[in-house]
Amino acid sequence: MGEVYRARDTRLDRTVAIKILLAQHPETPEFKQRFEREARAISSLNHPNICHLYDIGSHNGTDFLVMEFLDGETLAHRLRRGAIPLPELLKIGMQIAEALETAHKAGIVHRDLKPGNIMLTSSGAKLMDFGLAKPTLPSSGEASLPLLSAARTVTADPMLSPLTTAGSIVGTIQYMSPEQIEGKDADARSDIFAFGAMLYEMATGKRAFEGKNQISIASAILEKHPEAISKLKPLSPAALDYLVATCLVKERDDRFQSAHDLRLQLKGIADASAASAPAKTSVPQKAALALLAVALLLAGAACSMSP
Repeated sequence: MGEVYRARDTRLDRTVAIKILLAQHPETPEFKQRFEREARAISSLNHPNICHLYDIGSHNGTDFLVMEFLDGETLAHRLRRGAIPLPELLKIGMQIAEALETAHKAGIVHRDLKPGNIMLTSSGAKLMDFGLAKPTLPSSGEASLPLLSAARTVTADPMLSPLTTAGSIVGTIQYMSPEQIEGKDADARSDIFAFGAMLYEMATGKRAFEGKNQISIASAILEKHPEAISKLKPLSPAALDYLVATCLVKERDDRFQSAHDLRLQLKGIADASAASAPAKTSVPQKAALALLAVALLLAGAACSMSP
């Protein structure tokens, strides 16, 4: 359906990523107008933790997106090496939550939040690929349709491939919310469910919902609850258990209601963890203490030898 290339913008002398959309769409003025309108909405998300969309265009009937080039690895690749230490998890989580907060305030729901759509770079985590995003403030009755920029790349994992039938199930099965699996409209709280599933995987090294196929995974999301993080990682904070469990509640009204609240909760956990961590003595301080101890011993020895 789509391919992504590394390219050079010769006008502005910068490296960019070009996403070629290979899916066939009707060549109508309405399609072009909607494509451009949606691209403008995504390009307005100017935030350091969101991959920026620079431009859109068409060449010989093929539509393409010009995006920020990100140098790093996806969160999915990082998770192949196992769970992520708590300080790094909280840092990444707060950055993703802040990116979601920006998108949601602009009236855009991502709908395909997953580790493969998070890039870890030297400057921080970057939320990318809004191809399945949905405006929550639609016009012309288009609320149920995914963005026309939706295009799965050739590198996608088949087990994680998005189900993108317009007006039906849209998302990636392992991180989809119950309401998405049931074919209902997604909202910001659907992204929060996916966020909780990602945090669980980051904390434990295993997915929150697993199964042998997409049907069994969907059934687990609808009916089961993942094992508590604290049972798999006994040293993890109870507050993280509560945060993730609340994100993964089946009924969206009972979840956290905003990404802003998530970010504040994560910051609270980070602050509490930092406050409870044992103080570290620097190497120069240790050397000074050792010298002081030797001096005191020598002074004591001298006193005992004096008449």
